Amino acid sequence: MLLSVIEIIFIVVFLLICVAYFTIFERKAIGSIQRRFGPNVFGYFGILQAFADGLKLFLKEIILPSSSNKKLFLFAPVFSFFLSLFSWAAIPFSLGYVYADLDLGILFIFSISALSVYGVIIAGWSSNSKYAFLGALRSSAQILSYEVSIGFIIVSVILCSGSFNLSTIVQSQITIWYIFSMFPIFILFFISALAETSRHPFDLPEAEAELVSGYNVEYSAISFALFFLGESANMFLMSTLTSLLFLGGWSFFGFFNSFILAVKVFLFVILFVWVRAAFPRYRYDQLIRLCWKVFLPFSISWVVLVSSILLHFNWC
Repeated sequence: MLLSVIEIIFIVVFLLICVAYFTIFERKAIGSIQRRFGPNVFGYFGILQAFADGLKLFLKEIILPSSSNKKLFLFAPVFSFFLSLFSWAAIPFSLGYVYADLDLGILFIFSISALSVYGVIIAGWSSNSKYAFLGALRSSAQILSYEVSIGFIIVSVILCSGSFNLSTIVQSQITIWYIFSMFPIFILFFISALAETSRHPFDLPEAEAELVSGYNVEYSAISFALFFLGESANMFLMSTLTSLLFLGGWSFFGFFNSFILAVKVFLFVILFVWVRAAFPRYRYDQLIRLCWKVFLPFSISWVVLVSSILLHFNWC
């Protein structure tokens, strides 16, 4: 029991530290791309800026809108934050290094990600603000739409590996990574991950020019920080899933190490930051059209193609 608690604390603390330093890295990288300074005051080269921002948000007063549903208003960020942590229980960091090695691990993660919609809807509705409510509607529609495409993409990986267990999926890529045999579906998965985490260029729920700040417009102090931490943790989760499903996880040409997985995750984190700096924001109708008229038909067709090939060679 004590060992399990220590493992949970280690995973949570490690994830929060990664999120803190990701904010510094993102601000410095985007500042460099845009030919300006990022944070460079607090700490050497600004490396302590995230902790200063976190302390500031923790010490600020939590402002409750007078017309809001206060219990649900405070519950929404806590619910979203804890959901972003639950999925990490089924993530294998190396062979045997996983908190809960579930046979249906990929379904567990998929079901937890589906529940995150409720945190967004509760936040938007309980704020009693038109901007927050419109942002919640946008975000829930976007997340649910792209979850359908992600689901069919994951089905293709499950068909090739023959298992729902993430460790087994990684072991099935020792010979060849799925990114080589399923490169088109890998591109779809990465773009869908951007939309699923509401990252640029699909950050329509938080479009400042239209909705001020989206579903979290009424939040401040630590409640706002919990939403931010949850979104960043989900970005790390999608980067890790992409590495496990398509890049062989912790394996690299006969070498097996958690450090290899960390390098692959960091590469996808760099891609998340680069996409934010390089691409303009989509219109909302373009976002939804891209999902239902391009991604969904292609992902379903790919499932049919993969299952047909597997059935054919099994019969042969």
